[in-house]
Amino acid sequence: MNIDGEGKSSIKTGVPFLEHMLDLFTKHGQFDLDIKANGDTEIDDHHTTEDIGICLGSVFKDALGDKKGIKRYGQAMVPMDDALAQVVVDLSNRPHFELKGDIPASQVGTFDTELVDEFLWKFALEARMNLHVIIHYGRNTHHIIEAVFKALGRALDEATMIDPRVKGVPSTKGML
Repeated sequence: MNIDGEGKSSIKTGVPFLEHMLDLFTKHGQFDLDIKANGDTEIDDHHTTEDIGICLGSVFKDALGDKKGIKRYGQAMVPMDDALAQVVVDLSNRPHFELKGDIPASQVGTFDTELVDEFLWKFALEARMNLHVIIHYGRNTHHIIEAVFKALGRALDEATMIDPRVKGVPSTKGML
C-alpha cells in the first residue's frame, strides 16, 4: 500500500463485491493498493473479508509511519444515487468504530452485508484509528455500501495529507 499514490489497484480476493469496494476505496483515496488473498470462500466470505480488514489496517498503520505533519482528521460525505454516507476519521492511535444507519438488504449478490461492519471494525482496530460511519439514507444496498467505501477513501486521503503548518505530530501530547 502506498498512501501517497495515484489510485491504482490490483485486487484479487475471491470476494468480487469486496474487490469492487476496495477498488473504489483506492481510487477515491488516491492510494495504490495490491492485494492477493486466498480464503475459505467455498464456505462463505466471512474469514477472507475479516482477514483483509485486519491486514489492510495493519499495512495502513505502517504506511503512516511516524505521522509527522499529517492533518490527522478527515471527513467526507458522498452521495451515490439514492444513498448518502458520511465517514469521519481520527488517526489517533485510539481504535474505535461506530456505524450508524441502516443497510436494508442482508446480501448484495452473494456478499453478506453484515461483513461491511466486520471489515470496517477490523480495519479501524488494526489501523488504530477512530472511525465513524453514518449512513444518512438510501434504498439501494449496493449504492449505500459504495458511498461508504468512497467516503472512507476520501476521508483517509484528507487525514493523511501533509499540512505544512503542522510541526511534528498533530497532538498536544507530542505523540499519536
